[in-house]
Amino acid sequence: MNLYGVKAIYQFEMARMRRTLMQSVLSPVISTCLYFVVFGSAIGSRMGDIDSISYGAYIIPGLVMLSLLMQSISNASFGIYMPKFSGTIYEVLSAPVSYIEIVLGYVGAATTKAVILGLIILATARLFVDYSILHPFWMFSFLVLTAVTFSLFGFIIGIWADGFEKLQIVPMMIVTPLVFLGGTFYSIDMLPEIWQTISLFNPVVYLISGFRWAFYGVSDVHVGISVGMTLVFLTACLTIVWWIFKTGYRLRS
Repeated sequence: MNLYGVKAIYQFEMARMRRTLMQSVLSPVISTCLYFVVFGSAIGSRMGDIDSISYGAYIIPGLVMLSLLMQSISNASFGIYMPKFSGTIYEVLSAPVSYIEIVLGYVGAATTKAVILGLIILATARLFVDYSILHPFWMFSFLVLTAVTFSLFGFIIGIWADGFEKLQIVPMMIVTPLVFLGGTFYSIDMLPEIWQTISLFNPVVYLISGFRWAFYGVSDVHVGISVGMTLVFLTACLTIVWWIFKTGYRLRS
């Protein structure tokens, strides 16, 4: 294991975060704060409790997950796309670092940035809504597991994309709608039975449900199923990344 190579890629990506602090941290935090103000304080104060939890507190896990997913994908996809765009990816591929070390460097940095952002948003939420965390260990575990999984997903998107517009298609056109329809602002138990069944085909439902369970001990699906579905998606992403490096898909041409 070439730890110096992993460290070099990791530090380079983390330095990019410091150079773009406004875009990487402040922008998503401010956007999420607007959700807290509108839905948590303004609208939430006029809505009833869900599962004996105030509405403002109920939506916190979903909003944190929204930012976490978007930033994990964005950081990882942009991190690997830029070397492709500038042509420096060939220097990385010819360097004495293995594919595993390349993935560790890029995905590790994207995961770190997403987790830091998630924790900042959690701390910021305290300014608007009072909430509690029933299972802190599992909350952090869900945070890290989700960040790793979607950073790998973003890494795949970055390799697949052949233009800047494609970097935004999946996050904006697919992930964002899935998050909004995945129980961020409501419990799927509030839906008609047919829509509850349809919602179970949304993978984000399991992420938000498990994360909410770590906060309040309530969930739309069993926490074991949430963990299992997340691990299935993680395994699928790892398999695709392995295939990409094995075949050189969009890396060697």
